[in-house]
Amino acid sequence: MKRNIKIEALQQIPLERQEIELVEKKCIGHPDSLADGIAESISRALSMAYIKECGAILHHNTDQGEIVAGESQPKFGGGKVIRPIYVLINGRATKQFEGISIPTDAIAVEAARTYLKKTLTNLNMDRDIIVDCRLGTGSTDLRDVFNPCQNSPPRANDTSFGVGHAPFSEAETIVREVSDFIDTTYRKKHPIVGQDIKIMALRDGNTITLTLACAMVDRYCSDVKEYIEQVDLLQEHVLKVAKKHTKRTVHVAVNTADVYEDESVFLTVTGTSAEMGDDGSVGRGNRCNGLITPNRPMSMEATSGKNPINHIGKIYNVLSTQLAQECVAKVDGIDEIYIRLLSQIGKPIDQPLVASVQILPKKGMNMNAIRSDVESIVDGGLAEITCITEKIIRGEIKTF
Repeated sequence: MKRNIKIEALQQIPLERQEIELVEKKCIGHPDSLADGIAESISRALSMAYIKECGAILHHNTDQGEIVAGESQPKFGGGKVIRPIYVLINGRATKQFEGISIPTDAIAVEAARTYLKKTLTNLNMDRDIIVDCRLGTGSTDLRDVFNPCQNSPPRANDTSFGVGHAPFSEAETIVREVSDFIDTTYRKKHPIVGQDIKIMALRDGNTITLTLACAMVDRYCSDVKEYIEQVDLLQEHVLKVAKKHTKRTVHVAVNTADVYEDESVFLTVTGTSAEMGDDGSVGRGNRCNGLITPNRPMSMEATSGKNPINHIGKIYNVLSTQLAQECVAKVDGIDEIYIRLLSQIGKPIDQPLVASVQILPKKGMNMNAIRSDVESIVDGGLAEITCITEKIIRGEIKTF
C-alpha cells in the first residue's frame, strides 16, 4: 500500500530571520527531567525483562510518574535533607503472560533507584529518597491492540501525532551545547554545580541572552564569597561555549534570583530543587529532541516511559525528528523542514493516516528538485520504523 505522504512548500519568515526566538532546556536533575529519566529507565528495564522471560516486549506504559518534593536545610559547608523526596511510579504493565509471572513492580523500583543513583551523585539513596510503585495492568482493548505475537508491524495504540523539525537554530544549538558541556565536562572539575539546571535562551534580533538557574551543592562551598566566585566562573565558561556557535552578541546570567547581601542563594544539599519545593511530572519538560521550542510546532505527548513497540506518542515523535534531520543532511536546498506523522488507533504504525512534510526551501531552490528525495527518505523511514524499538531499548535514542 502506498503511504500517504504529503509534501508542500512552506511560506514564512525563516526562524533565524524572525525578531524573537525562545529556547528552553531542563537539564538532567530538574524534577521534570528526573521524572522523564525514571520513566524511560523503567520502560527499558521492563522491555528487557519481557524479552528475557517471554521472548517479546509486552504491553506497558510508565509515562505517568511523579516527583514530590522533599524538604531540606542547605547551608554552606553541608546541610541536610529533613524530609525525603518521594517518587511515585504509576502507569500500566503486563504482569502475567501465558502462565509466566513478571515481577514488574520490583523491576520498576530497581530501575528507578539505579537511575537516581547514577544521575544525582550527591543524593543519599538510603535516606533522601522514597520510591513507591503503583503499576496497574492495561485495559483489555489496548492489550489486544498490542499483541506481540500477531502483528508485524504493530498496530498503533492511539490516534495521535509526532512532530519533528530541522535544522536546529543557533539558539537551539547553543542551549544543547551548553547543557552537554556542563554535564560531561564542567561538573567533573567543579562538583559544586548540581544536576538541576534550567537554561532559557532569548534571541532578540542579533542578541542572545542565556539565563541559567543552577542548583549549587552546599558541601562544596564554604561561604557566600566562594559561591559568588563559582557563579561567575560558570558564567564565564558558558559564554565561551556559546560564542563557539554564533557571531551574534551573547549575554549570560546565572542565578538571577540570588540576593547576596541576604545570603539568599540557590544552594542545595543534593544538587536538585526536588529536595525542597519543586515537584516534577513525566512529559512536562523537554521534547524528544532535548529542547522546549515555542517557536516551532511541538507535540505535547510525553515521549519517555511509553512502550517502544506501538505507542505513537513515543515512536512518531522520535521518527519525525530523525527524518527531519536526515532530510536536511542528505537533501540540498532545505532551509527548514517540519514533519508531522499522524496515526489511527489499530492501524499499522508504518502506514500513518498522513505524513505531512512542510519545507521552507532555500532562496532560488525549486521544490520539484527537493520533493522526490524527501519523499523517498520519509517512505524509507516508515518502512523501517520497527528499527527504532531496538535503539530505544539499548538507550541509543534520547527521549527528553
